[in-house]
Amino acid sequence: MGLSTTTDQPAEPAVDPQFTGTAAERPATRRRIYPWLVFALTFALLLSDYMSRQVLSAVFPFLKAEWALSDSQLASLTSIVALMVGLLTFPLSLLADRWGRVRSLILMAVLWSIATLFCAVAANYEQLLAARFLVGVGEAAYGSVGIAVMLSVFAPRVHSTLSGAFMAGGSFGSVVGVSLGGVIAVYLSWRWSFAAMAVLGLILVAMFRAVVTERRLAAHAVDQDAAPVARPDSRPIRVPVSTLFTNPAVWCAYLGGGLQIFTSAVLLAWAPSFFNRYYGMAPDKAGVIASVFVLLIGTGMVVCGMITDRVSRRNPAGKWSSAIAFCVISLAALGIGLQLETGAAQLTLIGIGAFFSAGSSGPTAAMVASLTHQSVRASALGSLTVANNILGLATGPFVIGILADHRGLLGALQLAPLVYLPAIVALFVGRRMYAAGLAKLAAQSAAAAAKA
Repeated sequence: MGLSTTTDQPAEPAVDPQFTGTAAERPATRRRIYPWLVFALTFALLLSDYMSRQVLSAVFPFLKAEWALSDSQLASLTSIVALMVGLLTFPLSLLADRWGRVRSLILMAVLWSIATLFCAVAANYEQLLAARFLVGVGEAAYGSVGIAVMLSVFAPRVHSTLSGAFMAGGSFGSVVGVSLGGVIAVYLSWRWSFAAMAVLGLILVAMFRAVVTERRLAAHAVDQDAAPVARPDSRPIRVPVSTLFTNPAVWCAYLGGGLQIFTSAVLLAWAPSFFNRYYGMAPDKAGVIASVFVLLIGTGMVVCGMITDRVSRRNPAGKWSSAIAFCVISLAALGIGLQLETGAAQLTLIGIGAFFSAGSSGPTAAMVASLTHQSVRASALGSLTVANNILGLATGPFVIGILADHRGLLGALQLAPLVYLPAIVALFVGRRMYAAGLAKLAAQSAAAAAKA
């Protein structure tokens, strides 16, 4: 949930009462520092989000041994979170656009942190599943609302880079959650793994609450033309929510974005178990090694976002081409690597595939932002989050878990890269429709302005 870039009240004066510099220094200093502070705190909470979500992967071996769980049961503990995110993201994003994005982000972070504490005290599979359900409810709209808050204070020319970096927080959070969670589980217990993530989340949300406010975000908001938003005497322009679904290019971005994240979600969930079973590593070492590959996923999201902004600087449609290229590279590397025998060659190809596996995330988020009006941008990114979770984060680990029960984990993993094929098709179609999509957005904005 969270704060809207436009509100029904007049914008507050762009003066921070805590600033002590001269009037000439104040605007430049504020605009230079505060957006990055917003990014840092929003990113830190995203780390906490995914640490709480992915720490489960590090304790899979402990849960399997203690409660005799099947792979499909283990997968359900992961997928229930992504499923709730997929189901609730859009309605909660709509609510956030109206109720206030900052307040919504704070409420969500408190909820997922407390739910993670419930995971630490679960007595059986059913209780843990219920706690993970609540984690999913708390995390539901954080990605969409958080990225809308962050993008609202930065110019569009850096949106792909920042979107990729922000979304990479999921991978970086997973790295810390998996590696740290595995070590804590070995030396203390798997319950302390959950407890540590919960305490960290509560600390971070207190810091966020102290620094990020709706007033300050409104004062630093940047419109699509990179000019400061300043409408103190006029009503904000709002387009209908229906515009999120009447633009075919946006649908292609939703579909391509959701499908391209399927395989990276599989790697996030099953990499520790893969190294535990096929490389004979102890759970703590398997978690640490798996975290290296998860780190590659996150690093790839950042680097691919930077590459996309560079190649699309003069041709915005280049974002689509970049997203397609990243999918093709990951498909080839993982498709070949998972067929090889265990060893250096396999690890190298899996590493390359992991690096590009979610590289299209930043470009697709930037494309959705560029194709939707700012008044419904959190809802638009919420729709993208729904696609990411329903088509990728929820479906990927669960489908692979079911297949693993029948043909082994490796055999299931070998099928995962094939999902890139429909993702590539969707992105290719979206590229063809992009110009028409921009024209449709302009017409929708003009119609809304005429009614305001």
